[in-house]
Amino acid sequence: MTMAERIETVERRIAEACRRSGRDREEIQVIAVTKYVGVDTTREALRQGLRHLGENRWQDASGKWREISGSEEGAAEYEAAGKQAIWHFIGSLQTNKVKDVIGKFTYIHSLDRDSLAEAIDKRAEQLGIVVPCFIQVNVSGEESKHGLTPETLPAFARQLAGYRHIQPVGLMTMAPLDAEAEQSRPYFRALRELRDSLNGQALLREPIRGLSMGMSGDFEVAIEEGANWLRLGTVLVGKNG
Repeated sequence: MTMAERIETVERRIAEACRRSGRDREEIQVIAVTKYVGVDTTREALRQGLRHLGENRWQDASGKWREISGSEEGAAEYEAAGKQAIWHFIGSLQTNKVKDVIGKFTYIHSLDRDSLAEAIDKRAEQLGIVVPCFIQVNVSGEESKHGLTPETLPAFARQLAGYRHIQPVGLMTMAPLDAEAEQSRPYFRALRELRDSLNGQALLREPIRGLSMGMSGDFEVAIEEGANWLRLGTVLVGKNG
C-alpha cells in the first residue's frame, strides 16, 4: 500500500470507531510515529498532510529534525506550504538528553519522574518557553515499561505545581505489546479514570484533557475508551522507508 492508501484506511477506521463510541473525529489527533523510517518517508508524511511527528530517541530523530525543521531551507519549505512539523518526543527521555530535545520537540509524552521534571523546567526557563507534557503512567504494571505507578501519580501531580515552565496536558500509557486489541481496553479505561480522578481532586494547576494512548494494533479500542492522541507508526507510515 502507498502511504496515501494507508492514511485513507486509518482515517476510515478512526471514523468508524468514533461512530461506535459517539465521539467527534475532530477531538482526535494522530501522531505519525516516524522512528522506524528515514527522512524521505518522514517528508512524505508531511506532504500527505500529517503534521504531528513522533520520535523515541534523539539519536535517531536528530538528522530528520535538522533536515525538516532545523535548517532555514527546510523550515521555509514547509512553512511556505503550511505544513510545518509539530514534533512529539514519545520515548523515555534521559535527563542528559533534555538539552537536545527541549526547544525542538513541542510535546513530551514521557514525563515520569521529578528529576526529569526539574531538568525540563530548567531548560525551558533558559529558553523562555513553556513545555506541554503528558505524564506517563505504567498502568499495566510491567517491569519493562517506564512510567509512574497509578498509586504515585497524585503525589507527582502535586509536585508539578512547582514547575512553572511545564504545562501538564494529559496522561500517557502503553498497553502490553503482546495483548490483543480488546485485551488493551482495561488499561485504556484505567488511564481515563486516572485523568478524571486527577481533575476531580484538582491536583494540577488546571484540568487536563489529553489521553495519549493507542498504537497501530489497538487504536480503535483506545478511541472507544477516550483517547484523543493516537501514536501510529507502521499502520500509517510503514517501516524502514
